[in-house]
Amino acid sequence: MSVSETFLKQISAQPRSLTLPDLELFYWEWDQGQEPLLLLHGMADHSLVWAGLGEALKDRYHILAPDLRGHGNSGKPGRGYRCADIIADLEALMADRGWSSAHVVAHSWSAKVAAVWATQHPEMIRSLILIDPFFINAIPRWLTFTFPLLYRTLPFLKMLGPFATYAQAEQQARQLKQFRGWSEWQQAVFEQGMEQKPDGTWGSKFVVQARDEIFADVMVVAGLTTPIAIPTLFIQPEQGLNRTAWQLKPYQTYLQNLTLVQVPGHHWCFLVEPIAFQQAVAKFLEAQ
Repeated sequence: MSVSETFLKQISAQPRSLTLPDLELFYWEWDQGQEPLLLLHGMADHSLVWAGLGEALKDRYHILAPDLRGHGNSGKPGRGYRCADIIADLEALMADRGWSSAHVVAHSWSAKVAAVWATQHPEMIRSLILIDPFFINAIPRWLTFTFPLLYRTLPFLKMLGPFATYAQAEQQARQLKQFRGWSEWQQAVFEQGMEQKPDGTWGSKFVVQARDEIFADVMVVAGLTTPIAIPTLFIQPEQGLNRTAWQLKPYQTYLQNLTLVQVPGHHWCFLVEPIAFQQAVAKFLEAQ
């Protein structure tokens, strides 16, 4: 039995899927609690990164953690990876569950998706937790020329592969900050995010067409454009991406009910410093 199979037997979430017009949307569900809570992973990750938070909050909240389209075990159509497409999937998932609104936790790129969603349909979001957001503003078009470099250097894209062997892929993963410590949970996240390709090589379940369309979309879509009154928690890891006043300014300008909390760790604080992260989320949610 693999590490991930052993780990999955230890958590109380159930695997589910929802059939949408162009794909199957996979998600984990913790249904012991009542209050609706959506957990949205970042680019190139998948829903198992939320196992720790799901287990910590399961008694109070009814939790859904989807693999966003193009990621993990969800479908991977040839196109359709804009913020609008992700939001449509989330609204369909909520409608299927009979939810009119939910608390939303979103990391990195999906924090931008959540900000766009909150701007368009604030009535659907009870509270918003943004974890070290990435790409929140529209990106100048000249930066398109840097995308090939970003594709090679951004740590969350380094697992796309191809890798000649599974062992080679694991060797690369162990060098990345999101897997620092290599706990059973982190190893399970790695294992569940990889697959063997038809040519025998190994690579991420996250697909290139999703990467390319997401990058094209974040260039032209601004995450924050009008004031938002939704209670919002900004989680700022000590070694995260958002460390300067100018990086925080868009959030302080547009989020009218903003709380900022620092936690230890880096961009993937929920994987490397889970206790402090979970405590910050639970405290904020309990106040809503």
